Amino acid sequence: MPGVVIVGAQWGDEGKGKATDVLGSRVDYVVKFNGGNNAGHTVVIGDQKFALHLLPSGILSPGVTPVIGNGVVVDISVLFQELDAIQERGVETSKLLISNAAHVIAPYARTLDNVTERFLGSRKIGTTGRGIGPAYADKINRLGIRMGDLFDDQVLRDKVEGALEQKNHLLVKVYNRRAIEVDEVVEELMQYRERLAPMVTDTSLVLNAALDRGETVLFEGGQATMLDVDHGTYPFVTSSNATAGGACTGSGVGPTRIDSVIGIVKAYTTRVGEGPMPTELFDEDGIKLQTIGGEFGVTTGRTRRCGWYDAVIARYSARINGLTDFVLTKLDVLTGWETIPVCVAYEVDGVRYEDLPQDQAAFAAAKPIWEEFPGWTEDISACRTFDELPANAQNYVRALEAMSGCRISSIGVGPDREQTIEVNDLIHARGV
Repeated sequence: MPGVVIVGAQWGDEGKGKATDVLGSRVDYVVKFNGGNNAGHTVVIGDQKFALHLLPSGILSPGVTPVIGNGVVVDISVLFQELDAIQERGVETSKLLISNAAHVIAPYARTLDNVTERFLGSRKIGTTGRGIGPAYADKINRLGIRMGDLFDDQVLRDKVEGALEQKNHLLVKVYNRRAIEVDEVVEELMQYRERLAPMVTDTSLVLNAALDRGETVLFEGGQATMLDVDHGTYPFVTSSNATAGGACTGSGVGPTRIDSVIGIVKAYTTRVGEGPMPTELFDEDGIKLQTIGGEFGVTTGRTRRCGWYDAVIARYSARINGLTDFVLTKLDVLTGWETIPVCVAYEVDGVRYEDLPQDQAAFAAAKPIWEEFPGWTEDISACRTFDELPANAQNYVRALEAMSGCRISSIGVGPDREQTIEVNDLIHARGV
């Protein structure tokens, strides 16, 4: 039962798209199981760069069936824009499947997302304004519109009426905005039906049948562990389960069918949006990481906050997700530093924390306890084996593995799919 889950092990933007793409030639299905177009993946293939927001990265791998699972919220206009953009570049998209139980991001969800953030002012969450949170709120409040609803005129109209009966009161009386017309929303959603029809199906049935046949299914998480609505830095989180457990609920595949869980972790740390980040840098090193690493959001273009590697976060992620492997990305970005600090624990009011404080105030007050490692100046972008890395780079990887709670089985040394070192058990064979 070859089910593989890939999740972000920090606050997102770790390189999950590249990791999924690298594995793409070895899998049969790639499933996006959470989130929406609020997070992006960048995949570099040769001299071409693809920025994906809603589509699974597996859509770029010939022979792979890409699936948008029931745990995803779908902005249909964005979906079609992405499909059209990659089709123009020669990518085959006809195999895409979408769960009939995936929820639709209605136009009013985007409106509410933006006005709510502005209303919160200094207490804002830092959302992307894409309507993700309101769509998930409607799902939990049982006011949501699912993909399958689009194909029944009466069901669709009833659901839009039910949602707007509540939301128009909020928009008009609280936010001083105009009411949204039912017909306006229904007409917009109905125009998508013909093109969607061949894609929408019972994807849970499809995926379980594939696993029964012994085919490989890769479950690709959006966002990351520290943005998970249950296990992240709440309330500065996304509105879905971005951890490994979300792969099951977001796809309709049971946990006994998962064989491995791979956490993608950067060789340093970044975060977009509001919320605490203990290792954040406010000096020249932070700017240097941002510049060399190209740390600007794929979806929003927002600058990513940068900091050194946080081993406390890595250990937490390994535990929460039940990781079997880490993929370490962007090691090449660290080339050129004389020494590289790593956060090995936190200090809060004189108390040392080896593990993540569960109290929100304590985590916000956490100060990093640093350990420094010698850096390297050699260009590592052409390295394809662990032995080719400079000694100090090897030692850095070994140290991260020892303190992060899980083996590192792959290392990224550049953005291209070929710029990857497959470590597997090489480090462990050396007795580390």
